[in-house]
Amino acid sequence: MSNSGDDFKQQKARIREQAHANRNQQPNKDELSRRICQTFMSLPEYRAADTVMFYVDVRSEVRTRDSLPDALASGKRIVVPYCVDKELELFLLSDMAELAIGMYKILEPRKELRDLPDKKVKPEQLDLVMVPGVAFDRGGGRMGHGFGYYDKLLQHARPDAPLVALAFECQLFPAIPTQDHDVYMDKIITEQAVYPGKRRGVRS
Repeated sequence: MSNSGDDFKQQKARIREQAHANRNQQPNKDELSRRICQTFMSLPEYRAADTVMFYVDVRSEVRTRDSLPDALASGKRIVVPYCVDKELELFLLSDMAELAIGMYKILEPRKELRDLPDKKVKPEQLDLVMVPGVAFDRGGGRMGHGFGYYDKLLQHARPDAPLVALAFECQLFPAIPTQDHDVYMDKIITEQAVYPGKRRGVRS
């Protein structure tokens, strides 16, 4: 049993390392990111949603911050996550000025605003969830950084709130090793296509 567990971890480590390398080497990130975000905001699920979670890009992820002003101007309730004690909290974003560079040079909600009652959002209130990740497969399998932050958050999202991942095509692999607690994406958007994932809770 330990051998299979070790194999699983090694397989994930190899894919994660390759995906990071692929993403770091991806040219034209700004242009491709704008295209991917435009596709996200043209989804029927986006049009139908009142409360939408955007992640704020870090390092070589698909860049979302340039598209956030358009989202804020759309009249929807835009929510962004931030990390506290290894848990993701949700913040209702009204203006880009509410974000500031925090620890690890990450753009996140200003600390003095986080505890305001009207800024706090629960995962169950989200109608649509944008999800980052390191690697994906075309069936909706996702691999994060290995800390489980998003897994915990997504387990509290409503079953009818679509989970839509953004990725560059170079982050897609034939198969992502998953476990029972892993959450599948409903869609994955790249610069080339929108891939329909498995229904959540369904395993092949």
